[in-house]
Amino acid sequence: MALEEKPFKNREDVKAEIKRCSTFATILMIILGIFAIIGVIGDALNTTLVLTSMSWFLLAILAGLFAIHPQMHAVAAKQLLYMDENKKE
Repeated sequence: MALEEKPFKNREDVKAEIKRCSTFATILMIILGIFAIIGVIGDALNTTLVLTSMSWFLLAILAGLFAIHPQMHAVAAKQLLYMDENKKE
């Protein structure tokens, strides 16, 4: 019950969650870029670098889709943090 009313213990816990989610989203976006670059290079050289260029682009799209969840979680945590700040004022 207490967890439903207050999902985080304190403001520092919210800030740590935002940092973790942002870091994970950034890592996934870097992976997306790497996959896209490998796909472009493979297409430009007209070779298959382990996978076809379309497979690399699909992996990039998949990494981008996986990056949505931590980004949305960070947005929700920021909203919770700002709502808490506005209640104090």
